[in-house]
Amino acid sequence: MTTQTSYRGRVVVGFDGSDAARAAVDWAAAEAALRGRALMIVHAILPPVTTGGLGVGLPPSLDIIDDLEAAARDEIEQVAATVRTENLEVDGVVRIGAPSSVMLEASEEAALVVIGSRGHGGFKGLLLGSVGAQVAAHAGCPVAVIRHGAPEGAATVVVGIDGSAAAGAALAFAFDEASRRGWVVHAVHAWDVPAYDLLIVPNGPVPIPLSDVADDEIRLTAEVLSGFRDDYPDVDVVESLVRAPAVQALLDASADAAMVVVGTHGHGPAMGALLGSVSNGLLHKVTTPIVVVPPDSEPPDAA
Repeated sequence: MTTQTSYRGRVVVGFDGSDAARAAVDWAAAEAALRGRALMIVHAILPPVTTGGLGVGLPPSLDIIDDLEAAARDEIEQVAATVRTENLEVDGVVRIGAPSSVMLEASEEAALVVIGSRGHGGFKGLLLGSVGAQVAAHAGCPVAVIRHGAPEGAATVVVGIDGSAAAGAALAFAFDEASRRGWVVHAVHAWDVPAYDLLIVPNGPVPIPLSDVADDEIRLTAEVLSGFRDDYPDVDVVESLVRAPAVQALLDASADAAMVVVGTHGHGPAMGALLGSVSNGLLHKVTTPIVVVPPDSEPPDAA
């Protein structure tokens, strides 16, 4: 247990004592060992605020803060002991503050941030409330959100592509992960065309022939994947070009996958949809581990 808060190059996992947080620690430990990284377990605590006689919020007493910190340190040490090995350095730290702020601060130096899907205390409602959305959308490194473990025997990483820089970063993470684990990359390119109603908008644009749009999407997919195929000759690739909403296409592909990887923001040339809305939709629905990768992020290579 340490009082220092340097997260540089580590896999950092949020912990609050819940079952979901323990599952996140297990997943983060395996990922850290795979990448030769140290693991940092972070327990964020937000002390309760009492109310004075005039309704004015009063800071908690130092005794309450000390008790909360001591209990958090004990929890961290107990869970750390279950994942610490000779080949995996595990440390922990207790921070005072809102969980989203604490994890975002960690993401500025960490190689990867891992959070459970939902917990109690500060991490409650991660996939349904604002904390998970804030961390995934604004983190400075890739963020893994763990709802359930991957299906037994799963060996596919599903990644959404659309030609954007954010999707390129997601592809880089997916190929790196697949290469390390011996997995298959399933690249899903979902596209659609806008609906036109010339009776309502008589001067609107003329509909684009679907065959032309499909040909363009096929070319784009091939161009995007070509460089990664060259860089990772050991990785098998499955391509899916799907005319469907991106969230649904990725959900369908992820049913038997070990991991889903998406970028934070981007847009497809045909569908024109923000990839941010896609990642947000997946965070609320996907059951397998999902990693959200910010633009310009590099894979957390082994230290």
